[in-house]
Amino acid sequence: MPELPEVETSLRGVSPWLVGRTVREVVVRDKRLRWPIPDCIHDLEGQTITAGARRGKYLLFTSNKGTLLLHLGMSGSLRVTDPDIAWRKHDHLALTTDRGKQIRLHDPRRFGAALWIEGLPEAHPLLCDLGPEPLGPDFNTAMLQKACAGREAPIKAVIMDSHIVVGVGNIYACEALFMAGINPRKAAGKVSKPRLAKLVTSIQEVLAASIEMGGTTLRDFLNEKGEPGYFKQTLRVYDRAEEPCHTCKTKVKRVVMSNRSTFYCPSCQK
Repeated sequence: MPELPEVETSLRGVSPWLVGRTVREVVVRDKRLRWPIPDCIHDLEGQTITAGARRGKYLLFTSNKGTLLLHLGMSGSLRVTDPDIAWRKHDHLALTTDRGKQIRLHDPRRFGAALWIEGLPEAHPLLCDLGPEPLGPDFNTAMLQKACAGREAPIKAVIMDSHIVVGVGNIYACEALFMAGINPRKAAGKVSKPRLAKLVTSIQEVLAASIEMGGTTLRDFLNEKGEPGYFKQTLRVYDRAEEPCHTCKTKVKRVVMSNRSTFYCPSCQK
């Protein structure tokens, strides 16, 4: 599933081809996404995209008339291509710009979204209850300590709750907790302030590194396969069950939490 760094990489990849450009045509080949693509999405035609942004895992492209909201779901990706290139089976939506390029939304499992927002995007039901951005100033030790106070829920569940902080997906939660030395099953309310401070820093570091490395392959948005060059991590614990920890050589353990595989080092993480 595309997580925050992959979505940010997607934003950086397509923004130069959309922001400042006029949308000549909106092509809807199949409106059956997570929610049906609304007919009013054609209101974007003739509009100039004035800004591109990311909120959590949502992409927002703004015009004077409204905002296009995109979500990549579990299998979605964006591709910049020439309009005469053959469509792939699961290309559902395309924006043709005055630059003569198309930005296509590809989503085999159709859990993504393409919606049209009139008015303030932050007031939309999908966005209004989201927590702060993990790389922004509002995500800090004091904020996380307040969110964890008195909670028996595992710390991993808390940092993956989009109402508390957005975009900390399963891979990044496992990696950040390892970097902070915190067992993912530890009750959030029992994690000390200094360790929460370390966790905030670890979340920011792993996400920033992922975005930076993903950004080195943005040219891949232009190849004929439409491969966006998602970040290939040097994973410390994720998906390394029974392999030796890079730090202490103890075998990495796997447990299931909230139906998600969770990986940690029982020696390094307390």
